Amino acid sequence: MANPITRNIPNSITCCNLLSGCIATSFAFMGEQRMALLFIILGAVFDFFDGMTARLLHVSSPIGKELDSLADEVTFGMAPATMVFTLLFQLPYPASLSALHSYLPYVAFLLVAFSALRLAKFNLDERQTTSFIGLPTPANALFWGALIVGLGDRLSHLSFALVLVLVLIVLSCWLLVAELPLFALKFKHWGWRGNEVKYVFLASCVPILGFLGVGGFSVVITWYVILSLYANSRSRQ
Repeated sequence: MANPITRNIPNSITCCNLLSGCIATSFAFMGEQRMALLFIILGAVFDFFDGMTARLLHVSSPIGKELDSLADEVTFGMAPATMVFTLLFQLPYPASLSALHSYLPYVAFLLVAFSALRLAKFNLDERQTTSFIGLPTPANALFWGALIVGLGDRLSHLSFALVLVLVLIVLSCWLLVAELPLFALKFKHWGWRGNEVKYVFLASCVPILGFLGVGGFSVVITWYVILSLYANSRSRQ
């Protein structure tokens, strides 16, 4: 049986994820979007290593699973939603919607609710061992963080930016809970056959990120969803 210190190593890493999400949220409220994204990414690193550590040390536990979901809800739900909330206050409003300037930004917190639904479904869904059903919360958080940090200035100069962001919020909420199979970057072997979509995705990420920088991550997440849809259509033929 593992000693108390070993048993709590994964939970300690998960708490680092949670703290990263709290810090990211505070930076987002202050309008420090770049720092908010940095701590979201840091939280994702902790999120990757807590599960790996639990498996390596053979100390997986029900409390660890619940704690992981709580941390993910803050880091990948609340933090990016707060970034969107701040953005919606800064975007230009058409005259027809100017009276809603103080209220519409709160629509951003729908992302928190749907992230919670996504995480709850993931904990109960036994189909998601080798792939995902619905958009993972870290991917959704990275999409919004990269969009705001990398392309936020361009958005602020678009007359239809407000409508675009509102539509993207609704689309994100749907993708989080949709019965939509998405591939995971897990390889059973390194051959081409069976891994075509994964290799195409990884190879295409390089020029996208090289050309667009941070904002390219939002394009990468969009490309990931499109490729998954293509792979699903091919598998049904």
